[in-house]
Amino acid sequence: MPRGKSSRRSQAAKLRVAGTRVGHQQPGNASFAPAGGTGNRHRVHKWPISSLTGRQHKMVIPAESPDKEFVLLVGASHLRSIVDGIVKMPEGRFSFGAMSTPGACATQLRTEAANAVLPRTPDAVCVMAPSNNLTSSRTITEAGEDFAKLLATACSRWPNVFAMDFPPRLTVDPDYQDMMRQEFRRVAARMGVKYTPLDEYFPFKELDLWSRDGVHLSDSAGMPILVGSIWNATYMQLVPAEPKPSPVVHRRSPPARRVTPRVIVKGEVAKSPQLDPSKWTVFGQGRKRSQHDEPEQSIDALKEAGTVQQEELEESYLPLTPVWFSSAMLVEMDKISPSHLPGPDECTSPVPTLQKKAKLELKQRAPASKKTLAKRQGEAAPMVVEVILRPPTSRGTVAVEQQVCALCVNDVLSE
Repeated sequence: MPRGKSSRRSQAAKLRVAGTRVGHQQPGNASFAPAGGTGNRHRVHKWPISSLTGRQHKMVIPAESPDKEFVLLVGASHLRSIVDGIVKMPEGRFSFGAMSTPGACATQLRTEAANAVLPRTPDAVCVMAPSNNLTSSRTITEAGEDFAKLLATACSRWPNVFAMDFPPRLTVDPDYQDMMRQEFRRVAARMGVKYTPLDEYFPFKELDLWSRDGVHLSDSAGMPILVGSIWNATYMQLVPAEPKPSPVVHRRSPPARRVTPRVIVKGEVAKSPQLDPSKWTVFGQGRKRSQHDEPEQSIDALKEAGTVQQEELEESYLPLTPVWFSSAMLVEMDKISPSHLPGPDECTSPVPTLQKKAKLELKQRAPASKKTLAKRQGEAAPMVVEVILRPPTSRGTVAVEQQVCALCVNDVLSE
């Protein structure tokens, strides 16, 4: 019987909805092609149907062991081989129980976990991320919200909860699986639940890790990796990490003190004179003298030598010559101070010798003629000279003071 127009419209609407869901699952990777594994998986056994979710459901609780910690696994069909006892969990300090609901999404797992009846409180609960949300959820955000509710229910019932990543599938685009995995990880981190990834242990090139359907892991190659990862995550969750020993700081011993030999000089050591800013610096002729050149006690001697030099300059400023004085004056001077008395060179007492004597440059004149000399001697006026003799000083010199009339002196200087 041919179908009507309304039936064809209904089928077209169903195809459009299916295409929309596929678009959310595999966003834009046209090169991806589903594949199947080469591994073997046991033949599934029929389990009782749960009245809460309408799916097969089974839970196995091990016998209580006082020396082992009880760990409960909550997941979907990936735990079927563990519940049936085909794949054994590693033995050790942990005792594992499992609650499996094949084909269940996050919402259905949450319902089963909320109504589970346990004989004792588990030490830790491992929640497997629901891989069935890859096909049941319309968006990744919706899958993340359902997973958050599942973790919230588990944390409200049991004190110690951690999450495990879902095993990859060969039938779903890997990019879409990575986005779903990242969403689950963000949800767990936001709720403070530890999330252990698994994708790096299942490379897509090794097809023997999956069964022929490309969804479930093989019992021979894939499941041993999964149970080993669960055991390691449980150990990291229950066994506290040993504190790292603090690094030993080797303190270096202080270096041995070096002994520097000292040279001890006995006797008086001449000390350099210290500068006194309150005293003047002495300058001599030809060079500059500072307080470092000579000790302080020689300054008086230098001043005394300077005084002697000044007196000598004053005495020898106007040399006495027979040309400038009249013969009558010389006769009167010879009477008062005879010329046969010993001079300065003949004295026995030493006379200090000056290093440098001032030189007076006198303007040389042309020798005067006889008429000029006679004229000058005739025109010279008589002078009154007062000569005072003093006893010889310690230097062996005779000081003579001459007082000459101002008029005579002016006449002599004018000539």
